[in-house]
Amino acid sequence: MDEFPISNIVFIVIAILLVYGIFFLVKQQTSAIIERFGKFQSVRSSGLQLKIPLVDKVAGRINLKIQQLDVIVETKTKDDVFVRLKVSVQFQVMKDKVYDAFYKLENPQSQITSYVFDVVRAEVPKMILDNVFERKDDVANAVKSELNDAMQDYGYDIIKTLVTDIDPDEQVKTSMNRINASEREKVAAEFEAEAERIKIVAKARAEAESKRLQGQGIADQRREIARGLEESVDVLNNVGINSQEASALIVVTQHYDTLQSIGEETNTNLILLPNSPQAGSDMLNNMVASFTASNQIGEAMKKAEAEKKNKKEDN
Repeated sequence: MDEFPISNIVFIVIAILLVYGIFFLVKQQTSAIIERFGKFQSVRSSGLQLKIPLVDKVAGRINLKIQQLDVIVETKTKDDVFVRLKVSVQFQVMKDKVYDAFYKLENPQSQITSYVFDVVRAEVPKMILDNVFERKDDVANAVKSELNDAMQDYGYDIIKTLVTDIDPDEQVKTSMNRINASEREKVAAEFEAEAERIKIVAKARAEAESKRLQGQGIADQRREIARGLEESVDVLNNVGINSQEASALIVVTQHYDTLQSIGEETNTNLILLPNSPQAGSDMLNNMVASFTASNQIGEAMKKAEAEKKNKKEDN
């Protein structure tokens, strides 16, 4: 078998090197920078590209996708509270400024970080802690505006900036939690007090209504008792018993009715005094004497009033 000529092997190797040196691939959303003898030649977009071997070279590649950089900044608020802010910056290389992005800026992430620090430490010290939470969008917009003005000269477009986290000092967070808890307890206590007040008012109204009805019932009862007594006196008057004697008789009758009702109750501890056989007679005599004395006093008062009236008329 004849040996394969060395010249052919050399030719094949050179051909392979030429192929690899001439053709190169650029991925989607990527740009390649071509330099010729160390000098910028052109920007190549995605796809299969050609270059002159040993003359041109791929100096670098630029990512055209949207990228995100998270920057954590520690600063102090207007009310002297140290706080850490996490700022997320979304940026992208502008397709028509790939040259500027590659040659003008060595480290874009460091440049963006510096501007974020500068803006945040200029804006946050103007606000108290509560306003930092409420106006975090203002801080994000200020960062975006500053970065856009600075980074577009380097071929970078700032898509969006977000303040994604605000983390105060641990002691401050503990104090804020205590304040919030106290506020919630205060509101809860107010609701409980209002509920208790409503219960008390409702109970008082119910008791007042109960007392009113109770008083009305007692008044109706006494009215009926008085009507019954009046009818009893009228009946006794019709049989020749005067009002005083009728009243005494009714009282004595009520006395014995009470004794009878007490006797019917087996478990009662009530004792009515006096409670002797002559108690009814004594009560009747006392009542008659009282009525007589009352009539005498009444007649004397009428006589005195009449004499006083006559003296006035004579004068």
